[in-house]
Order: sequence, then structure tokens, then C-alpha cells
Amino acid sequence: MTGDADLEIEEAFRRAQKAHNNKAKLVASLKTRYNKLEDKSEFHEEFIRCLKYAMIIYTREPAVENVIDFVTKFAASFETPVNEETEEEEEDDDTEFLNFLFNFLLESHGASSHAVRFRVCQLVNKLLGSLSENAQVDDDLCDRIHEAMLVRVTDKYPNVRIQAALALARLQDPNDSDCPTIKAYILLLENDSNPEVRRAVLSCIAPSAATLSKIYKRTRDVKEKVRKLAYQVLAEKVHIRALSIAQRVSLLHEGLSDSADSVKEVIKTHLLPAWLRLVQGDVLQLLHRLDVENCAETAVTTLHAIFSMETNPDELLENGIRLNERKLITVDSLTCENVLYWRALCEFVKSKGNEGEELLEKLLPEAAIFADYLYSYLKSITPLSEEQRADITQLEMVMTQEFVGQQLILLVGCLDTSEEGGRKRMVAVLQEILVMPNTPTSLIGLLVEKLIGILRDDAQKIQMVAEIISDVREPIFPISEPVDENEKRRKQVRLAEVRVQIMEAKQTLEDCISCQDFSRAAELKDSISQLEELKNQLALEASQPAENVKEQRVEKSDPETLLKCLTMCAELFKQMNIKRGICPTMNALIESLILPSVSNPNPAVRNMAVICLGTAALHSKDLANTHLVLLLQITQLDEPKIRISALRALIDQLLLNGLNILQDKSAPPTSLAPDSPDNNGQPDQQVEEESTVQGILRMLSEFLDSEICELRTETAEGLAKLMYCGRILSPKMLSRLVLLWYNPVTEDDQRLRHCLGVFLQLYARASRANQECVEESFLPTMRTLFNAPVTSPLSEVDTSNVAELFVELTRPSALVQPAAVQAVSVHDSLAVRVCNEILRDVSAPEVRLYCKTLSWLEINTEPGPANNELQLLLKDILQEVKDKYCTRVIEKLCNQLNGDRSKSGSNQDTTLLNLDDNTGEVVNKDETKPKRAKRGQKKASTAKNGKKTSKAELSSDESDEENVPEVPPSVRPSRRAKMASMDKTKQDLTALMNQEANGS
Repeated sequence: MTGDADLEIEEAFRRAQKAHNNKAKLVASLKTRYNKLEDKSEFHEEFIRCLKYAMIIYTREPAVENVIDFVTKFAASFETPVNEETEEEEEDDDTEFLNFLFNFLLESHGASSHAVRFRVCQLVNKLLGSLSENAQVDDDLCDRIHEAMLVRVTDKYPNVRIQAALALARLQDPNDSDCPTIKAYILLLENDSNPEVRRAVLSCIAPSAATLSKIYKRTRDVKEKVRKLAYQVLAEKVHIRALSIAQRVSLLHEGLSDSADSVKEVIKTHLLPAWLRLVQGDVLQLLHRLDVENCAETAVTTLHAIFSMETNPDELLENGIRLNERKLITVDSLTCENVLYWRALCEFVKSKGNEGEELLEKLLPEAAIFADYLYSYLKSITPLSEEQRADITQLEMVMTQEFVGQQLILLVGCLDTSEEGGRKRMVAVLQEILVMPNTPTSLIGLLVEKLIGILRDDAQKIQMVAEIISDVREPIFPISEPVDENEKRRKQVRLAEVRVQIMEAKQTLEDCISCQDFSRAAELKDSISQLEELKNQLALEASQPAENVKEQRVEKSDPETLLKCLTMCAELFKQMNIKRGICPTMNALIESLILPSVSNPNPAVRNMAVICLGTAALHSKDLANTHLVLLLQITQLDEPKIRISALRALIDQLLLNGLNILQDKSAPPTSLAPDSPDNNGQPDQQVEEESTVQGILRMLSEFLDSEICELRTETAEGLAKLMYCGRILSPKMLSRLVLLWYNPVTEDDQRLRHCLGVFLQLYARASRANQECVEESFLPTMRTLFNAPVTSPLSEVDTSNVAELFVELTRPSALVQPAAVQAVSVHDSLAVRVCNEILRDVSAPEVRLYCKTLSWLEINTEPGPANNELQLLLKDILQEVKDKYCTRVIEKLCNQLNGDRSKSGSNQDTTLLNLDDNTGEVVNKDETKPKRAKRGQKKASTAKNGKKTSKAELSSDESDEENVPEVPPSVRPSRRAKMASMDKTKQDLTALMNQEANGS
């Protein structure tokens, strides 16, 4: 090959580095030169020689990226379209260079340099992407590319895995259940620690029956960007019919309640518009596909998101519901979807305040009209008998009617009840509905809530609800009583006497008229009229049947009636301010209704009675003291559902009044150390009160080991609330909660894991005292794990992960409001505790973990008593411990305390941690795994994994320009400063090429 040709290839590469050069002209000129050559081998060698300079640079320099793009375009120019008829020799010549380049890349993909592997995968990705859809590649070459990229998707460096995953996009077969690419994608989605790798896989994986569930799971990824892309993929590539109803509801619920605003925005701008397009913009049809009866709140949130994107308010009314001239939906046209749309639209418009008043007037009628409308619909709901409830069709119909009725009742909150007449009519209708025997029990609480919301006076609220309860429990019934025969005979005799008197009076009247005694005649005439009235009355009574019907109140004690009354009572106590106390009317309800129902044989009645009693106890401390023992007995003896209700009532009472509910005065938070002080010299009453408190906490501690999952979860949540609110300060109880969070037995209890995950973060960050409590619970927790028998589930917990958690929770920098001046940090105290624990038994296997924990701590290096004490302990450990790893860690720590930062450095071997709320996971901040088989379980090889983790951390820090982690916003430099900085750091391949040319 001539020297001019060498210069031409080098010159092409030099020009390709500059972004302003036209790469299409460079490609055309270089290809023209290539076509003139008979021997292509020298051209290939020189081309690869120039390419290698770019392949050894790992960073995403603009000059290198321009060269990669140039090489891609040049190689893609040799592709021969299928529809062109060319001779076989010409086709071979055209594909020769492309095949040669692919062969070179495949031979280099296993290079030891991660930069070369990265550039190889990048070039393969760009080459395959630049080929047309109908491009033909040799089968053997395609198989080799496939095999090489499958190897590279398991590379140690995330950027290599990203490019390899992108390169495999055109090699996957979604219809093949055994496609190796699909399997590799699924493996990366579920197990890759780098979020950018998971994003790359999401962007190119083809949705199918096998991959849809994996894509769906990424909507719950720990990284915001991954979740956002997962929703975009589902919106753009997946039809709504491919998702189950549960998946659709879950996507909307979790997406619209996501902590990241960007994820919520994706739901509004991508997912919902895509689904609406699939149903031709019919919002009611979209609601029908969500099954709104079982997910009403999610559907309302979805509708609010749709309304927020609509710019024309009038279209909101036209697109969903059809109102008649009375501004109502006809009763025959009411469905679950349109009534929910009506309610959601009214609530959305009402939330706009004055801005939405005009539209709200078009959506709702006057309160009196709507009251009659609501009454007519609820009156049409017919209760089902036990036989009818066995018919699924009738049961579903009644459930649908109850749902529609519920939405209509909720619409009452949007009405304008400021007008006196409309408000009175609505109150009267709600009263009548509550008294109706066919009103479903499921609607009672909501009706009472709306009734109390309309009334303004507290005394009137209590009196009216009490009267309704009385009318429901003691309705008026007609009662028939038999008539006494003697009384009947007496009335007949009296009737005969009256008739005789009338005849005599008439005769006397005639005599007076004949004698012209007109004054006497007038008196007789009045007397005759009175006797006639008496005769008619007696005749009417004689004609009545043998039974006498009277109206009388009859007390009902059936479960349905009691349940309705208790529901109204519970709602009343919930709505009233607890500062008001217990009035005589409320006290009468407690004595006559609630307390007798606690012992009712029906479980539903007992459960509601316990709820009422617990709610009422919040209004009066005396009432709470009186019935505290009853609630404690119920938590231990009744059915699980009722026990949980009693436990909630007990927790609420402890949260409101503290553990000193048996005392009249408030006391500071109860501190429960593992070793309780003795009570010698204390009054008997105080001893009794403390024993009661200890009994309550002992019972709660036992519930943490309960086999009833709901009871255990409720107890853990209650204890977390008590500790966070400062009612309990107990390292022992905190240790129990941490162990429960890590216990594999609770792996499927997502509510428990989420609750404890959030609690541990908030509790430790709240105050220094809470961090000290966490510090005190460290050693008891670790001892429990180390001493756990092999048969215990706790033996599977990764103790190193637990230690990392405690270190993170006790970091001084984690406090919401760090103290301005701190003499001794919590980590300093924890270091002393760990050192003393090591010296207890230096030959114990857990010593290595304790030493590793010491290396994670942020210990204050300033001279002081605490520093001196810690140095003495470390010297004792060095003398006793023989393990090389432990010795090395302790020496490093000693050097740090002595101020020798050249060896230890200011940055210790610390790991930034995040708490995963949903799985209870302590994971690396830079390498967050989306899923682990069993959270917190031990690894196969601790030593090997420890070494590999450190290297993986280093490699994960390197990412593409599209994968740069987010950093806090900084002050924007001037344009001149930016240009100067770019000139200093800009990479130029020309110097490297000239250097080798001069050397040769």
C-alpha cells in the first residue's frame, strides 16, 4: 500500500475527531479510495491500527465518540440492500470489510482492558443498529456476535454490560420461550446491581408473555429512573388488554402515589394518554377496565390526574356524564362508572375553590332536589334474605347498588348547604334514610358522617344521632289487645240508654213547641245534638273488631340492628372533639348499648362494640381507666379480628395518655431498660401501676411472636408509633423490632416490612436520645443473632448487614438537626462498647465482624478522654487478638486516632446505605440491587464476596455520559471558564498517532 493511502486513512480519522466535519463526505471519499484498491488487506490493517487508538480510551471523550460514529457509518456503507440485484462477487466485496470489522471486534471482546471491551460492545451495538431492518448477516457471524455479547452482559464493568445489552436488542426472539437473549435480559433485570444496566435492558427488551411480568416488576424498582422508564415502556409497547385488572390498578395506584414527581408525571403524560387512545378517549370505558367497585380511591386519583391535564373545563362534563335538566343522572342510567366520574369531577372542581364555582353549579342541583334524589335511590335498594345471598347474580346486583349509593352519599359533601331550607331538607332526609330498615349497614357510617358534617352545633349532633339510634333500636310497632266482654256489654247498655234519652228529649221538645215554650225548646234541641254525637261515638266503638291496636316501642336486639346502632355510635365518637369529654347522652349510649354488646355472641357486633369502647375511651381518661382491664382481656381471649380491634384501642390509649394512664398526672416517657430497678421503698399504688405497665409491655412483646400475622403486624406498628412518639424508650424493644424486620418469617409481610423500614429511618434521625437507644440495642441484637440455634430462622440472617444498619442509623450526620457542639458522638460510645465486647472473648468467631464494624464508624480523632479510653482498649485488643485481619483493622484505627492520616485517610472504609422500605433491605447506595431472593440472609462465601464487592464498587462508579449520577446543583461557571476547562481536558487522538509514527 502506498504512503498516500496511509495518509488518507489517518487524515480521515483526524478529521472525524472534529464535530464540525461532514462525516458523510469523509465516508464517501474513503470508500472511493477503498473501492479503487485491488488488495484490501493493507487497508484493513491500517484502518484497524487507527481504530485501536480510539478503542483504548474508556472515558466518553467527544473526539473518541466522533471517531466511533465515523467508523460505524463507514462500515454501514458497505451494506447491500436485499432488493438490489447484484452479482455475487460484488456482494462479497461489499460485505468483506463489514465482516472483517466484525471479526476483529469479536476477537477483541475478551481483552483484559475494560476500555477495549467497552468500545468493542459499543461498536457492535452501533453497527447492528445502523444496519437496515432487512439487512442480511451471515448466520455463523450472527451466532458469534450473539455468543460474544451474551458473555459481555456478565462483564464486571456496568458500561460494558450496558452496551452488550443494547447490542443484543436485534438478536432477541420474543416468540422463543428458550431464547438465550431473553433469559439474559431477565437475569439482568432481576439481579444487576447497577440501575443504568437495568434501564438499558428495559429500553430494548421486547414485551412478551415471559417478559411482561419482569417489566412490570421494575415499576417497583428502588431507583427513580428505572421506575420512570418502566412506565414509559409499558405505555408505549404494552396494550392495556395484556395487563390484568390487578396490574392496571397497581400501576396507577403506585405510580400516582410515587415519591418521585417525575414518575407521577410519566403516568399523566404517557401511560394514561396511551390507555385513553386505546379506548378511543372514552374515560368511562377506561374506568370499566379498572373494576372501580373494588378500587374506588385509585380510580378517583386517576380521574383527578386526567382532569388536571384537561385545559377546557366544559369538555370534562361532556366526555363523561350526561345530566338532565335537573342536573341529575336519571336513576335508570346510574352505573358504577358514571356515578364515580360524577363524584370525582365534583370533588376536583370543588377543590379549585372560587375558580370552579361556575362549573360546580352546572354539575350539581340544589340541596333539596338532591336530597329527594338520594332518598328515592336508597329506598329502592332491597335487602336480601339468606337464600337470596346465595345467588351470586342477585348479590352482585345489590353490591353494585350499594356502591352507587355510596358515591351519591359522598356527593353530599360537594353540595352547597349554606341555604337554610336546603340544609333542613337534607338533614331530614338523612335522618329518614338512617331510620329506614332496608338501609344497608355498609352505608350507615358514611350517612352519619355527612349528617354530622351538615349540623353545626355539637349538642345538636349528639342529640340527633342519639334519637336516630333510639328510633332504630326501639321502633314503633302496632300492638293488638283483646277487648273485655264486660266492657263491650257495658258500652252496648250505655248506647241503649242514650237512644232512650234521645227519644224522651224529642218527645219533650214537641211538647214545649206545642206549649210555645221556645226557650225550653232551644235547650232541648242542644241536648239532643250532644246525645246524637255520643250515640254515634258509642256505635263506632261497638262496630270495631274484637282486638284493640295500639302503637308501642319495641326494643330490637338482632345482630343487624345492633350493628347499625353501634356503627352510628362509633362514627359519632370519631367525629366529636375529644376535648369535649363525655356528656350524659354519650354516657347513656355507653351504658345501654356499647357495654352490653361487648358480650354479644355475634362476632361482628362484639368487634364494633370494642371499636366504640376504644373510641369513647379517648374522650375520657376516667372511662379509659375503668375499662382498661376489659380491653386487655379482649386482646388475649377473643377472636383474632376482635383482638386486633382491642389492641388498636389500647395502642391509641397509650399514644394519647402514655403508659401512665393509671395515674392522674402526666409523666415523662417510660424508660424500659433490660434490667428494671427494684421497687423497694415505693408506695404500693405506684408498684401496682408499674406492674400493670410492665404487664402491658410484656403482653405486647409476646404478641410479636404470635402466629397470627395480622396481630403481630399490628403490634409491631403500635410499638413503632409508641417509640417514635416518645412514649417508650426501650433498647430491648427496639432490638426486638430490628430482629423482627430481619426475620425470614416476616418476608411475605410487606406491610410489616414497610412499616419497620420507615420507622427505623425516622426514629434514628429524630434525636440524639433515639440514636443512643439504637446504640444500646446493638449488642443485644448481635448476641441474639450469634447465639441463634441452627433451627432458628434468625440463623439465616446476615449479621454483617445488620451491623451496617446500626452503623448507619447512629451516624451523627444522619440527624435531622445535628447538635451544634457534641463532646462525644454516638459512634464514639458505640466503639467503646464494641471494644469491650471483643475483649470479653477474643477467640470468638464474631470478633472479625466487630472489628469490621469498628472500621465503619465515624470516630472523633480529636484528643480527649473518650479518645484516650478508646486507644487503651484498642491496644489491649492488639495484644490479645491474633487474627491478621483484625490486627490490621485495629492498627489502622489506632493510626487514625493518633492523627496519622497518610495511612488511614480521612475517608474510612465506609459504605453508604439505603433502607429499602418494601423489602427491609440494607443495600449499597451506588449498587442497589433491585431484588434479592431472601433479604438479610448469609452469603455463600463472606471473604470472597467482601473482596469482590470492593472492586465492584470501584467499577460501578464509572458510567456513560448518559448514566452520570445526579449531583447537587452548583454555581454555573462563565462561558470563558468552561471553554478553558474543556481545552485542558479534551482528548485528542492525533498526538497518540503522531507519537507512534515518530517512534517507528
